[in-house]
Amino acid sequence: MVNESGQLYTIEGIAAGLMLLMTAYIVVNSTSVYTPGDTHISDMQLEVLGSDALSMMNTAPNASAAKTPLQTIVENNDNATFRTLFLNTINSRADVEDNLQFVANVTYVSDLPGNPVNTSPLSISSRPFSGTEHAVHVSEWVIVENRFPDCHTTGCQRKHAALVEVLLWRD
Repeated sequence: MVNESGQLYTIEGIAAGLMLLMTAYIVVNSTSVYTPGDTHISDMQLEVLGSDALSMMNTAPNASAAKTPLQTIVENNDNATFRTLFLNTINSRADVEDNLQFVANVTYVSDLPGNPVNTSPLSISSRPFSGTEHAVHVSEWVIVENRFPDCHTTGCQRKHAALVEVLLWRD
């Protein structure tokens, strides 16, 4: 014999089951929503990659080395070596080669009168920056023996700071 209390427990169980299923559905869908605010994560990864590349270039290869590769590049205005070394560092991945582009400049205090701070290009990307890409800015201070590249007096043969700035974006 069936009574009303058994039917009420059955209806209550079905309603609770439906509520649990709906709650699980809402929770799963809300955690997988992609929001525009999450795009900054790839920019942060790109910034760390560029910063690490400049730091590696500004580290001496061994303890007996007098200068770092970045110091030598800045002092000699060696654009080709900077481009090769920087691209090899940022585009090297185990699985696939990444397609990163960059523009690099060196900012320094000039010896020339009337123009105390000067910026000089260090390397230009193979594809010009259009402004629509998500670019990041990384920089590294470099201590150089002479003022780059307009050291014309004997007084500039002491150590000076130059700022290497790189604008980096993914193609």
